[in-house]
Amino acid sequence: MSHRPTPRRVRLRAVLALTAAGVIGAGAAIFFNGSASAGTTLGASAAEKGRYFGTAVAAGKLSNSTYTGILDREFNMITPENEMKWDATEPSQGQFRYTSADQIVAHAQAHGQRMRGHALTWHQQQPGWAQQLSGTALRNAMINHITNVAGHYKGKIYAWDVVNEAFADGGSGGRRDSNLQRTGNDWIEVADISGSNQATAYANVVKACLAVSRCAGITVWGIRDSDSWRTGENPLLFDANGNKKAAYTSTLNALNGPGTPISTPPVSSPPVSSSPSPSASVPQGGGACRVTVTVNAWNTGLTEDLTVVNTGTAAVNGWSLAFTLPGGQTITSGWNATYTPASGAVTARNESYNGTIAPGASVSLGFQATHTGNTARPAAFTLNGAACTVA
Repeated sequence: MSHRPTPRRVRLRAVLALTAAGVIGAGAAIFFNGSASAGTTLGASAAEKGRYFGTAVAAGKLSNSTYTGILDREFNMITPENEMKWDATEPSQGQFRYTSADQIVAHAQAHGQRMRGHALTWHQQQPGWAQQLSGTALRNAMINHITNVAGHYKGKIYAWDVVNEAFADGGSGGRRDSNLQRTGNDWIEVADISGSNQATAYANVVKACLAVSRCAGITVWGIRDSDSWRTGENPLLFDANGNKKAAYTSTLNALNGPGTPISTPPVSSPPVSSSPSPSASVPQGGGACRVTVTVNAWNTGLTEDLTVVNTGTAAVNGWSLAFTLPGGQTITSGWNATYTPASGAVTARNESYNGTIAPGASVSLGFQATHTGNTARPAAFTLNGAACTVA
Protein backbone atom coordinates (compact mmCIF):
# COMPACT_ATOMS: atom_id res chain seq x y z
CA MET A 1 0.00 0.00 0.00
CA SER A 2 1.46 3.38 -0.94
CA HIS A 3 0.57 6.89 0.12
CA ARG A 4 1.38 10.31 -1.20
CA PRO A 5 4.24 12.12 0.56
CA THR A 6 3.25 13.91 3.73
CA PRO A 7 2.39 17.52 2.68
CA ARG A 8 3.65 19.08 5.88
CA ARG A 9 6.49 20.94 7.43
CA VAL A 10 9.49 18.86 8.38
CA ARG A 11 9.13 17.96 12.01
CA LEU A 12 11.54 18.21 14.88
CA ARG A 13 9.03 17.37 17.54
CA ALA A 14 9.59 18.17 21.20
CA VAL A 15 6.75 16.29 22.80
CA LEU A 16 5.08 16.56 26.16
CA ALA A 17 4.02 12.96 26.56
CA LEU A 18 0.81 12.01 28.29
CA THR A 19 -0.83 15.43 28.22
CA ALA A 20 -4.61 15.42 28.41
CA ALA A 21 -5.12 16.74 24.89
CA GLY A 22 -2.69 14.49 23.11
CA VAL A 23 -2.61 10.98 24.52
CA ILE A 24 -4.97 8.03 24.65
CA GLY A 25 -2.73 5.21 25.85
CA ALA A 26 0.77 4.20 26.82
CA GLY A 27 2.83 1.50 25.18
CA ALA A 28 6.53 0.63 25.32
CA ALA A 29 9.37 2.31 27.18
CA ILE A 30 12.75 3.98 26.66
CA PHE A 31 15.33 1.52 25.34
CA PHE A 32 19.06 1.40 24.81
CA ASN A 33 18.91 -0.29 21.38
CA GLY A 34 21.12 -3.32 21.12
CA SER A 35 24.30 -2.95 23.16
CA ALA A 36 24.82 0.77 22.50
CA SER A 37 26.28 2.75 25.37
CA ALA A 38 25.01 6.13 26.48
CA GLY A 39 26.78 8.92 24.64
CA THR A 40 27.35 7.00 21.39
CA THR A 41 23.89 7.07 19.76
CA LEU A 42 20.95 9.46 19.75
CA GLY A 43 18.60 7.05 21.52
CA ALA A 44 21.08 6.00 24.19
CA SER A 45 22.10 9.57 24.92
CA ALA A 46 18.49 10.70 25.18
CA ALA A 47 17.65 7.75 27.43
CA GLU A 48 20.48 8.74 29.77
CA LYS A 49 18.55 12.00 30.30
CA GLY A 50 15.26 10.12 30.76
CA ARG A 51 13.98 11.00 27.28
CA TYR A 52 13.58 9.40 23.87
CA PHE A 53 14.89 10.30 20.43
CA GLY A 54 12.61 9.13 17.67
CA THR A 55 12.00 9.28 13.95
CA ALA A 56 9.19 8.90 11.43
CA VAL A 57 9.26 5.58 9.58
CA ALA A 58 7.76 4.40 6.29
CA ALA A 59 6.71 0.74 6.11
CA GLY A 60 7.87 0.46 2.50
CA LYS A 61 11.46 1.23 3.50
CA LEU A 62 11.80 -1.40 6.21
CA SER A 63 13.28 -3.78 3.63
CA ASN A 64 16.22 -1.39 3.07
CA SER A 65 19.12 -2.56 5.22
CA THR A 66 20.82 0.85 5.35
CA TYR A 67 17.56 2.45 6.45
CA THR A 68 16.81 -0.12 9.17
CA GLY A 69 20.43 -0.23 10.27
CA ILE A 70 20.35 3.47 11.16
CA LEU A 71 16.83 3.17 12.57
CA ASP A 72 17.66 0.36 14.96
CA ARG A 73 21.03 1.78 16.00
CA GLU A 74 20.04 5.39 16.62
CA PHE A 75 16.36 5.69 17.50
CA ASN A 76 14.25 4.38 20.39
CA MET A 77 10.90 5.82 19.27
CA ILE A 78 9.07 5.21 15.98
CA THR A 79 6.27 7.28 14.46
CA PRO A 80 4.58 6.04 11.24
CA GLU A 81 4.83 8.60 8.44
CA ASN A 82 1.48 7.88 6.79
CA GLU A 83 0.37 4.39 7.73
CA MET A 84 -1.84 5.34 10.70
CA LYS A 85 -3.50 8.37 9.13
CA TRP A 86 -7.21 8.41 8.42
CA ASP A 87 -6.97 7.75 4.68
CA ALA A 88 -4.71 4.75 5.31
CA THR A 89 -6.58 3.08 8.16
CA GLU A 90 -10.20 3.74 7.10
CA PRO A 91 -10.23 4.17 3.29
CA SER A 92 -13.96 3.34 3.18
CA GLN A 93 -16.27 4.33 6.00
CA GLY A 94 -16.39 1.61 8.65
CA GLN A 95 -13.83 -0.57 6.83
CA PHE A 96 -10.46 -0.52 8.56
CA ARG A 97 -7.10 -1.55 7.13
CA TYR A 98 -3.99 -1.90 9.30
CA THR A 99 -1.54 -4.01 7.26
CA SER A 100 1.23 -1.42 6.76
CA ALA A 101 0.82 0.13 10.20
CA ASP A 102 0.98 -3.32 11.80
CA GLN A 103 4.26 -3.92 9.96
CA ILE A 104 5.81 -0.86 11.60
CA VAL A 105 4.45 -1.82 15.03
CA ALA A 106 5.88 -5.33 14.65
CA HIS A 107 9.29 -3.89 13.77
CA ALA A 108 9.24 -1.63 16.84
CA GLN A 109 8.27 -4.50 19.14
CA ALA A 110 10.99 -6.73 17.71
CA HIS A 111 13.68 -4.08 18.19
CA GLY A 112 12.72 -2.63 21.56
CA GLN A 113 11.46 0.71 20.26
CA ARG A 114 8.52 2.73 21.50
CA MET A 115 5.64 3.46 19.13
CA ARG A 116 4.03 6.88 18.82
CA GLY A 117 0.69 6.79 17.01
CA HIS A 118 0.28 9.43 14.27
CA ALA A 119 -2.27 10.86 13.68
CA LEU A 120 -5.90 10.20 14.55
CA THR A 121 -7.32 13.50 13.25
CA TRP A 122 -5.80 15.98 10.82
CA HIS A 123 -7.19 18.42 8.29
CA GLN A 124 -5.19 16.69 5.53
CA GLN A 125 -5.03 13.09 4.31
CA GLN A 126 -8.66 12.43 5.10
CA PRO A 127 -10.32 9.74 2.97
CA GLY A 128 -12.58 11.06 0.25
CA TRP A 129 -15.75 9.93 2.01
CA ALA A 130 -14.83 11.94 5.14
CA GLN A 131 -14.14 15.04 3.07
CA GLN A 132 -17.76 14.97 1.93
CA LEU A 133 -19.08 15.07 5.52
CA SER A 134 -19.60 18.05 7.79
CA GLY A 135 -21.01 19.00 11.17
CA THR A 136 -22.41 16.23 13.36
CA ALA A 137 -21.90 13.52 10.74
CA LEU A 138 -18.19 14.32 10.47
CA ARG A 139 -17.81 14.58 14.22
CA ASN A 140 -19.44 11.17 14.77
CA ALA A 141 -17.32 9.62 12.02
CA MET A 142 -14.19 11.08 13.62
CA ILE A 143 -15.09 9.70 17.05
CA ASN A 144 -15.78 6.26 15.56
CA HIS A 145 -12.45 6.38 13.73
CA ILE A 146 -10.52 7.29 16.88
CA THR A 147 -12.25 4.58 18.90
CA ASN A 148 -11.50 1.84 16.37
CA VAL A 149 -7.90 2.73 15.55
CA ALA A 150 -6.86 3.43 19.14
CA GLY A 151 -8.61 0.24 20.22
CA HIS A 152 -6.79 -1.82 17.59
CA TYR A 153 -3.43 -0.68 18.96
CA LYS A 154 -4.33 -0.70 22.64
CA GLY A 155 -1.30 -1.58 24.74
CA LYS A 156 1.13 -1.14 21.83
CA ILE A 157 1.28 2.67 21.56
CA TYR A 158 3.23 4.86 23.98
CA ALA A 159 1.35 8.04 23.01
CA TRP A 160 -1.01 9.26 20.30
CA ASP A 161 -1.05 12.41 18.21
CA VAL A 162 -4.81 12.66 18.62
CA VAL A 163 -5.13 16.07 16.95
CA ASN A 164 -2.60 17.61 14.59
CA GLU A 165 -1.79 21.11 13.27
CA ALA A 166 -4.72 23.08 14.58
CA PHE A 167 -3.16 26.47 13.94
CA ALA A 168 -2.60 28.29 10.66
CA ASP A 169 0.85 28.60 9.12
CA GLY A 170 2.62 31.94 9.10
CA GLY A 171 2.80 32.75 12.80
CA SER A 172 -0.60 34.42 13.01
CA GLY A 173 -1.57 32.26 15.97
CA GLY A 174 -5.08 31.79 14.64
CA ARG A 175 -6.96 28.52 14.30
CA ARG A 176 -6.64 26.82 10.92
CA ASP A 177 -9.86 26.94 8.90
CA SER A 178 -10.73 23.34 8.04
CA ASN A 179 -13.70 21.00 8.07
CA LEU A 180 -12.46 19.52 11.35
CA GLN A 181 -11.99 22.94 12.92
CA ARG A 182 -15.57 23.80 12.06
CA THR A 183 -16.68 20.86 14.20
CA GLY A 184 -14.90 22.38 17.20
CA ASN A 185 -11.78 20.17 17.25
CA ASP A 186 -8.23 21.30 18.02
CA TRP A 187 -4.79 19.92 17.47
CA ILE A 188 -1.19 20.96 17.89
CA GLU A 189 1.18 22.30 15.28
CA VAL A 190 4.88 21.68 15.46
CA ALA A 191 8.07 23.41 14.03
CA ASP A 192 10.41 23.70 10.44
CA ILE A 193 14.19 22.83 10.14
CA SER A 194 16.21 23.11 6.94
CA GLY A 195 18.92 25.24 5.40
CA SER A 196 22.53 25.97 6.23
CA ASN A 197 21.98 26.55 9.96
CA GLN A 198 20.34 23.21 10.64
CA ALA A 199 23.17 21.97 12.90
CA THR A 200 22.62 24.93 15.21
CA ALA A 201 18.84 24.65 14.96
CA TYR A 202 18.82 20.96 15.90
CA ALA A 203 21.16 21.57 18.82
CA ASN A 204 19.02 24.46 20.07
CA VAL A 205 15.87 22.35 20.04
CA VAL A 206 17.61 19.54 21.93
CA LYS A 207 18.91 21.99 24.51
CA ALA A 208 15.44 23.46 24.88
CA CYS A 209 13.97 20.00 25.50
CA LEU A 210 16.65 19.10 28.03
CA ALA A 211 16.00 22.34 29.90
CA VAL A 212 12.32 21.46 30.48
CA SER A 213 11.59 18.49 32.72
CA ARG A 214 8.20 17.83 31.08
CA CYS A 215 9.73 17.50 27.60
CA ALA A 216 9.66 13.72 27.19
CA GLY A 217 11.53 13.45 23.90
CA ILE A 218 12.20 14.55 20.31
CA THR A 219 11.11 13.06 16.99
CA VAL A 220 12.59 13.97 13.60
CA TRP A 221 10.48 13.42 10.49
CA GLY A 222 12.58 10.85 8.66
CA ILE A 223 16.03 9.25 8.72
CA ARG A 224 18.02 10.16 5.55
CA ASP A 225 17.67 13.26 3.39
CA SER A 226 16.55 10.99 0.56
CA ASP A 227 13.66 9.78 2.73
CA SER A 228 12.31 13.28 3.34
CA TRP A 229 9.30 14.59 1.44
CA ARG A 230 11.13 17.94 1.28
CA THR A 231 13.13 17.01 -1.81
CA GLY A 232 16.31 19.03 -2.28
CA GLU A 233 16.25 20.69 1.14
CA ASN A 234 18.31 17.98 2.90
CA PRO A 235 16.71 18.62 6.30
CA LEU A 236 17.57 15.43 8.21
CA LEU A 237 20.44 14.08 10.30
CA PHE A 238 21.82 11.58 7.73
CA ASP A 239 22.63 12.19 4.07
CA ALA A 240 21.21 10.13 1.21
CA ASN A 241 23.94 7.49 1.68
CA GLY A 242 23.24 7.14 5.39
CA ASN A 243 26.30 9.12 6.51
CA LYS A 244 26.11 11.27 9.63
CA LYS A 245 25.86 15.00 8.92
CA ALA A 246 27.06 17.97 10.96
CA ALA A 247 23.51 18.22 12.30
CA TYR A 248 23.85 14.70 13.71
CA THR A 249 27.05 15.61 15.54
CA SER A 250 25.59 18.80 16.99
CA THR A 251 22.47 16.91 18.09
CA LEU A 252 24.46 14.15 19.79
CA ASN A 253 26.73 16.68 21.48
CA ALA A 254 23.68 18.55 22.78
CA LEU A 255 22.16 15.33 24.09
CA ASN A 256 25.39 14.56 25.94
CA GLY A 257 25.53 18.04 27.42
CA PRO A 258 23.87 19.31 30.59
CA GLY A 259 20.14 18.95 30.92
CA THR A 260 17.29 18.53 33.36
CA PRO A 261 16.67 14.84 34.20
CA ILE A 262 13.05 13.77 34.47
CA SER A 263 12.56 12.45 37.97
CA THR A 264 10.66 12.88 41.20
CA PRO A 265 12.02 12.84 44.77
CA PRO A 266 12.23 9.38 46.35
CA VAL A 267 10.14 8.48 49.37
CA SER A 268 11.09 6.38 52.38
CA SER A 269 10.11 2.76 51.97
CA PRO A 270 11.69 -0.50 53.16
CA PRO A 271 13.69 -2.53 50.61
CA VAL A 272 11.78 -5.32 48.93
CA SER A 273 13.21 -8.76 48.24
CA SER A 274 12.03 -11.51 45.97
CA SER A 275 13.18 -15.04 45.39
CA PRO A 276 15.31 -15.43 42.27
CA SER A 277 13.80 -17.05 39.22
CA PRO A 278 15.01 -20.65 38.89
CA SER A 279 16.50 -19.86 35.47
CA ALA A 280 18.23 -16.66 36.62
CA SER A 281 21.92 -15.99 36.99
CA VAL A 282 21.74 -13.98 40.22
CA PRO A 283 23.94 -10.86 40.53
CA GLN A 284 26.23 -11.18 43.54
CA GLY A 285 26.41 -8.48 46.22
CA GLY A 286 25.00 -4.98 46.42
CA GLY A 287 25.42 -2.55 43.55
CA ALA A 288 25.25 -5.24 40.85
CA CYS A 289 22.43 -3.34 39.19
CA ARG A 290 21.38 0.26 38.70
CA VAL A 291 17.83 1.47 38.11
CA THR A 292 16.98 4.81 36.51
CA VAL A 293 13.42 5.93 37.14
CA THR A 294 11.33 8.41 35.16
CA VAL A 295 7.85 9.42 36.35
CA ASN A 296 5.32 11.37 34.29
CA ALA A 297 2.18 12.18 36.32
CA TRP A 298 -1.14 13.90 35.71
CA ASN A 299 -4.35 14.36 37.72
CA THR A 300 -5.12 10.76 38.65
CA GLY A 301 -2.60 8.76 36.65
CA LEU A 302 1.10 8.32 35.99
CA THR A 303 3.55 6.37 33.87
CA GLU A 304 6.85 5.11 35.16
CA ASP A 305 9.76 4.19 32.86
CA LEU A 306 12.51 2.04 34.35
CA THR A 307 15.95 1.38 32.88
CA VAL A 308 17.78 -1.47 34.61
CA VAL A 309 21.54 -1.72 34.04
CA ASN A 310 23.48 -4.88 34.88
CA THR A 311 26.59 -3.47 36.62
CA GLY A 312 27.89 -6.92 37.50
CA THR A 313 30.37 -9.12 35.67
CA ALA A 314 28.02 -11.98 34.76
CA ALA A 315 25.02 -12.04 32.45
CA VAL A 316 21.57 -12.17 34.00
CA ASN A 317 19.54 -14.85 32.23
CA GLY A 318 15.95 -14.48 33.39
CA TRP A 319 15.23 -11.59 35.74
CA SER A 320 12.73 -10.35 38.26
CA LEU A 321 12.72 -6.77 39.52
CA ALA A 322 11.02 -6.25 42.90
CA PHE A 323 9.85 -2.92 44.32
CA THR A 324 7.09 -1.46 46.47
CA LEU A 325 4.60 1.01 45.01
CA PRO A 326 3.76 3.97 47.27
CA GLY A 327 0.31 3.85 48.83
CA GLY A 328 -2.57 4.67 46.52
CA GLN A 329 -0.78 3.63 43.31
CA THR A 330 -2.22 0.73 41.27
CA ILE A 331 -0.79 -0.57 37.97
CA THR A 332 -3.33 -0.67 35.15
CA SER A 333 -1.06 -1.73 32.27
CA GLY A 334 2.63 -2.41 31.68
CA TRP A 335 5.16 -3.09 28.97
CA ASN A 336 8.27 -5.24 28.53
CA ALA A 337 7.55 -7.17 31.75
CA THR A 338 4.79 -9.03 33.57
CA TYR A 339 3.72 -7.28 36.79
CA THR A 340 2.25 -9.05 39.86
CA PRO A 341 0.42 -7.95 41.91
CA ALA A 342 -0.91 -4.56 40.75
CA SER A 343 -0.17 -2.68 43.98
CA GLY A 344 1.95 -2.91 47.11
CA ALA A 345 5.00 -5.19 46.81
CA VAL A 346 5.27 -5.71 43.03
CA THR A 347 7.51 -8.06 41.03
CA ALA A 348 8.19 -7.35 37.35
CA ARG A 349 9.36 -10.45 35.45
CA ASN A 350 10.99 -10.52 32.01
CA GLU A 351 9.18 -11.27 28.77
CA SER A 352 10.43 -14.01 26.43
CA TYR A 353 12.31 -11.50 24.24
CA ASN A 354 14.24 -9.56 26.91
CA GLY A 355 15.28 -12.08 29.53
CA THR A 356 19.06 -11.69 29.15
CA ILE A 357 20.96 -8.64 30.43
CA ALA A 358 24.64 -8.82 29.52
CA PRO A 359 27.23 -7.18 31.80
CA GLY A 360 27.06 -3.43 31.22
CA ALA A 361 23.86 -3.75 29.18
CA SER A 362 20.39 -2.59 30.12
CA VAL A 363 16.73 -3.44 29.76
CA SER A 364 13.83 -1.01 29.83
CA LEU A 365 10.34 -1.58 31.13
CA GLY A 366 7.51 0.45 32.54
CA PHE A 367 3.91 0.72 33.55
CA GLN A 368 0.90 3.00 33.72
CA ALA A 369 -0.87 3.39 37.07
CA THR A 370 -3.62 5.27 38.82
CA HIS A 371 -2.89 7.21 42.00
CA THR A 372 -4.75 9.01 44.78
CA GLY A 373 -2.35 11.92 45.11
CA ASN A 374 1.02 10.29 45.81
CA THR A 375 3.06 10.29 42.57
CA ALA A 376 6.44 9.41 44.13
CA ARG A 377 8.58 6.65 42.67
CA PRO A 378 9.52 3.47 44.57
CA ALA A 379 12.47 4.04 46.86
CA ALA A 380 14.21 0.68 46.46
CA PHE A 381 14.61 -2.08 43.85
CA THR A 382 16.11 -5.57 43.89
CA LEU A 383 17.12 -7.55 40.82
CA ASN A 384 16.89 -11.29 41.45
CA GLY A 385 17.23 -10.57 45.15
CA ALA A 386 20.25 -8.23 44.90
CA ALA A 387 19.81 -4.60 45.91
CA CYS A 388 20.14 -2.05 43.11
CA THR A 389 21.38 1.50 43.30
CA VAL A 390 18.68 3.99 42.25
CA ALA A 391 19.47 6.94 40.01
